[in-house]
Amino acid sequence: MKNKFLLIGIALVSLTACKTASTLQIADVKTQKNISINNELKNDEEFVKFIEPYKQKLDKEMNQKISHTNEDLTKQGDNSNLGNLLADYTFEGGNEWIKTHLKQNVDAALINIGGIRTTIGKGDILLKNVFEVMPFENEVVIVKMKGTDLQGLFEYYAKTQVNNPVSHLYIETNNGQVIKSLINGKTVDPAKDYYIATSDYLALGGDNMKFFAKGESISTGIKMRDLFIDYFKKTPEVVVNSDVRLNFIGKK
Repeated sequence: MKNKFLLIGIALVSLTACKTASTLQIADVKTQKNISINNELKNDEEFVKFIEPYKQKLDKEMNQKISHTNEDLTKQGDNSNLGNLLADYTFEGGNEWIKTHLKQNVDAALINIGGIRTTIGKGDILLKNVFEVMPFENEVVIVKMKGTDLQGLFEYYAKTQVNNPVSHLYIETNNGQVIKSLINGKTVDPAKDYYIATSDYLALGGDNMKFFAKGESISTGIKMRDLFIDYFKKTPEVVVNSDVRLNFIGKK
């Protein structure tokens, strides 16, 4: 009963407020001076002092070494070494998860080059480097697809000729036509179910990858960035994979 009277009271106040607002005259509007944000503005010393311990703790954590590379890890080229590496990590992490939870195996992995935001220079790999490379909260998703539906994946690469990194896949095109497509070195079996590890963004059709809509998406709950961090930590010295996985003959 009290809640009923409370709701009635709120309604009456709202109606009164609306009525009052409708009778108000518009006040004179005065132009205020713009405040330029530049180096001349002084820091709020109390605020800076308050956050300093947290900043120091964060900086210490972000600057910790998690791995090392003897060469630059870049996203350039159709078979970029950083792209191949992160696609392999996606494959391995997805495969480990599906073995445990579904007693299956991941057949291949696919990520998007646009999701790799920067490169990693030769030398120590710091935690902050991975946050810079992968600033998004994407999740690893495994898409179960019929062999017959994988033709859409291969045709996507033939049409776009974009260097979206793959693992355990080989796609060869000639002037926009698929001439060779392999999963784990074998031709696709139309009757077989295949499990493709990717990101939730792509599984939902991101980057126009509509072919995933024909499959069944399986959530793993694994954040891609966390997965990459774990694998870098497991690998004191990064082994670069620059093998040919995408071969766009006659690429314009």
